[in-house]
Amino acid sequence: MIELLNFDGGWEIRFNGFTAIRHTKDKPFLRAGIGTERIEMYRGNFEIEDLGPEPMEPTTIAATRTVDAVQITVVAKFGEHGFICADFRETDGRLECRFEKKQTRFNRVRLSLPAQADEKIWGCGEQFSHFNLRGRNWPLWTREQGVGRNKETEITRLADRDDRAGGDYHTTFYPQTTFVSSRRYFFHAFTWAYADWDFSASDEHRLTFWEIPERLVWSFQPTLLDAVRDVSALLGRQKELPDWVHDGVILGIQDGTETCLSKLARAVSHGVAVNGIWAQDWVGQRKTSFGKRLNWNWVWNRELYPGLDRTIRELAARGVRFLGYINPYVLEGKSLFQEAEKLGFLALDGKGETYLVDFGEFDAGLVDFTNPEAAGWYRSVIKREMIDFGLSGWMADFGEYLPTDVVLRDGTDAKIAHNEWPGLWARVNAQAIEESGKSDIVFFMRAGNAESLRWCPMMWAGDQNVDWSEDDGLPSVITSALSLAMSGMGLQHSDIGGYTTLYSLRRTKELFLRWAEFAACTPMMRTHEGNRPVDNWQFDSDDETLDGLARSTALFRALKDYRKHAVAENAESGIPVMRPLVLHYEDPAYADVKDEYLLGRDLLVAPVVREGETERTLLVPDGVWTHVWTGKKFEKGPATVSAPIGEIPLFWREGSSWTELFSTLAERIAYSANSIVTDSGLTE
Repeated sequence: MIELLNFDGGWEIRFNGFTAIRHTKDKPFLRAGIGTERIEMYRGNFEIEDLGPEPMEPTTIAATRTVDAVQITVVAKFGEHGFICADFRETDGRLECRFEKKQTRFNRVRLSLPAQADEKIWGCGEQFSHFNLRGRNWPLWTREQGVGRNKETEITRLADRDDRAGGDYHTTFYPQTTFVSSRRYFFHAFTWAYADWDFSASDEHRLTFWEIPERLVWSFQPTLLDAVRDVSALLGRQKELPDWVHDGVILGIQDGTETCLSKLARAVSHGVAVNGIWAQDWVGQRKTSFGKRLNWNWVWNRELYPGLDRTIRELAARGVRFLGYINPYVLEGKSLFQEAEKLGFLALDGKGETYLVDFGEFDAGLVDFTNPEAAGWYRSVIKREMIDFGLSGWMADFGEYLPTDVVLRDGTDAKIAHNEWPGLWARVNAQAIEESGKSDIVFFMRAGNAESLRWCPMMWAGDQNVDWSEDDGLPSVITSALSLAMSGMGLQHSDIGGYTTLYSLRRTKELFLRWAEFAACTPMMRTHEGNRPVDNWQFDSDDETLDGLARSTALFRALKDYRKHAVAENAESGIPVMRPLVLHYEDPAYADVKDEYLLGRDLLVAPVVREGETERTLLVPDGVWTHVWTGKKFEKGPATVSAPIGEIPLFWREGSSWTELFSTLAERIAYSANSIVTDSGLTE
């Protein structure tokens, strides 16, 4: 039920008893203006500055209810600058606001939503540094996540100094104009424009947009879990994963057919459960100062991978899939670039010539997905060169790089299309698979937006540092998964061991093994060599590491049926696989917990995220929880458990219908502590 309540000095709009909008003279619901900005991109990193002026307050603003009481219309007048009309009504059990845009040139809108001092806010897509978003502003713009992502750290300062690539607490591949409140509602804005959402005030949320949004949606629910479920009910839900994904780890291997086969053989000989090889360099390699890069021409490189067509079939017969790599760009001068340019399928610059994007020591053209024929051509490339060739999946990279001065076929301003691009890229991949008639293919992306819930079957957390840092290392991928969960995205995984290897960063054996045991308690396991493989500890760097990975894959396989059940829940009901504690336990004590989570409903996971630690202190939620490795029972409150490498702190909930599985997990996983840990600790 929608209500308009007037009071001395203002009015408010309520929906089913909840206050959605409150307007007073001191805090107008809406401000608007015409602003200018400066946007500069350098290799996916953006400098963005609003040059002003600030959005202005309305000269008058009035709310009226229709006679039949089904709609409330708000008209905000801004003197000679025009007016904005907003219509509020109930749609599908939610409160919806649609804007009339025809009478104004406004490109700045600022909304004020009522807040409470003790309110918690989560979501906004994938955030790596903070889970609860209160106390800060959040620019929502898809970009490189940045190196280090903390301006106070030396690694970020060096990355900024040398390549403008340091990042900050808010930089992310996957922003989403959705937040969930501890008041048990979600808010979503349908817009692709740059946005900056400020949750720092105690009594209001200030939401700024660089256009008038198409519409706004509020959904007030009985519980937080219901609110999160309704996000994906509105925006779309991921499908269930192919069965083979649950059968082991996808090994990231490079350097050709022979290398892939020999590394696979060694892993299998140590008992590692392998379900796939991910060879991102199936298209060939390029060496740059950053490290090992790829030849961006999406066809099989016969020189580096001789006989790969036959090898893929042979591996498939053994239950091992082969995966590759693609992105929306084509390398200048190569065959796909030449074909796309001749057909007019590449985006243009202001002079009408092919727009070339600098990716660091090479340039590439961008396939223009606003042109239906170009999108169709790229789907045909994926089907012909990848699916028909035999690939069972791929990394669909680089959805966040759309330059803001590119000229697109459909006339969309690139500053608006920029945030939309990851969804368009996801749709191209998903529709290519659908057109192929195959159902056992999975692709994964780092760039995302609200459309990703509908089109992307699996997210990946991006290019974390090969370290333990809170903002950009192992701990950050837990935070990112939980923020995505609160945004309606239920399937995510990460590069085991991280990716970015710069300056003094080197992946250690300990980091790899800790990351692997964490990955065993996520929807998918996949390793990555990193941008400088020779500097990093790899899955096959020694026998102990292979034995440790074998143990982690044994845990992953043992949880297959339980995990498939959780994945099915995500597909059917919108309940994420990796869940923040607060989703099931609405206690303020859990509102900021970002280093532990629930896998499905009945497993509590508390990964070790600090170097050198062999025990873990965690917060146990309500109920009775049994430690998988010792059988000891714990109840609500802080607890400390021993956590040697290979025994990730893992607990099952008393009363679970999966008790038989959980109570025998330790017995199912053959393990000898001495095979990984020596008396002096982990050996290098």
